[in-house]
Amino acid sequence: MSQSQPSERPGRYQRSAVGLVTSLVVTVIAIGALLYFMGAFRPDFEVKPEAVDYVEIVQSAQQAGLTPIYPDALPKGWIATGVDVEPGDRPVIMVRLLTDDQKFVAVRQEDASITAMLSQWVDEDTETRPGYTVPSSVASPVARDWSGYADAGGDSAYAAEVDGQTVLVFGSAPVEDLQAVVDSLVTTPIG
Repeated sequence: MSQSQPSERPGRYQRSAVGLVTSLVVTVIAIGALLYFMGAFRPDFEVKPEAVDYVEIVQSAQQAGLTPIYPDALPKGWIATGVDVEPGDRPVIMVRLLTDDQKFVAVRQEDASITAMLSQWVDEDTETRPGYTVPSSVASPVARDWSGYADAGGDSAYAAEVDGQTVLVFGSAPVEDLQAVVDSLVTTPIG
């Protein structure tokens, strides 16, 4: 008796490593083309920071018994992007701003040394730069004379002692913008 062996038939196409690689390359090219095509008709996706009402937050801090130092008005095109208020025995207040050129500026007020604040918020290797004196046309500045600082990365800062706290105005904005913020700082109670 002879046993019949099933005959093996090849499939409709040849299976080989070259065929596998070729099909993978074609698949990758097809996916890349699809992604490119989808991106060509999609509008540019731009994330704009959301503005916050810093005056409302400052008013709440004042109602809680704090004396925040804040800009009385922002230049045209600027927005406040956040306000941090940490009440307690040693309150901390920080107002974060963006200029119309998307440069960062912040006003931070806390019971800490200028050196510690510069190290934390500007750079550990901050250098002394020319200070700034608020012009006499500004009737009641929170401080008339401010010390100047800068780091190698292009950030600048002005600092002053106000009522036992350090006030630091810092950021990547040009020094003229920082000076404009210094000129606008007030502690005026908000109605």
